[in-house]
Amino acid sequence: MSPRSPWTCILWDVDGTIIDASEGILRRLSVTLEHFGHPAPRRDELAHWIGPPMFDSFQVNVGMTPEQSSEAVAYYRALARHDGYLTGARLFPGVADLIRQVDATGLAQATASSKPEVQVVALMEGFDLAPCFTALVGSTPDEKTLSRKADIVAEALRRLEAAGADTSRPVLIGDRHHDVEGGAEHEVPVIFVRWGFSWPYEADGAQAVVDTVDDLRALLLIDQAGAG
Repeated sequence: MSPRSPWTCILWDVDGTIIDASEGILRRLSVTLEHFGHPAPRRDELAHWIGPPMFDSFQVNVGMTPEQSSEAVAYYRALARHDGYLTGARLFPGVADLIRQVDATGLAQATASSKPEVQVVALMEGFDLAPCFTALVGSTPDEKTLSRKADIVAEALRRLEAAGADTSRPVLIGDRHHDVEGGAEHEVPVIFVRWGFSWPYEADGAQAVVDTVDDLRALLLIDQAGAG
């Protein structure tokens, strides 16, 4: 029998949850920061950068003003467009198969990413996952008009509802405290995945924490044949 789910729709963070884009992010960050007179980050510092909006991260991590941060974001995004959004990006093993399995049940899915929406669309299309999603939602290009995780979660739910999806029992899959906090603002429970770029404390407040895709599958899909 087909599996069912305790959820009516699933929201997915992208960076650190579906996609490992750390190789490309590190290269572009290094070029951008050096261009603006700052040292390049080390790989072990990527947890400071992957997840939050870049507009915020340039201010928090290297002390840029909002104006300087806007310039840095524009420069960084130009590098991404030049490189191609799939350059240096890979899928976390097993996640794409789970997304396709969820889609096969008819359960509505959407992305809810702080990454610019144009990049989210390009990545999902490039990895042939776009057809699995009812809505592909990310931040606006300037990362200011729409960038807070809570606002992105709200927009993802709005688009799902507009498409006729049942949003009465949503769940968000993510890997950073921004996901937990953004979901909490809308009473959306979060399943926290540990294969991303988080610090240990960031899972605080999540409904569940998983270490593997199999663990995540068990929380998203219930095998009716084995459910008794």
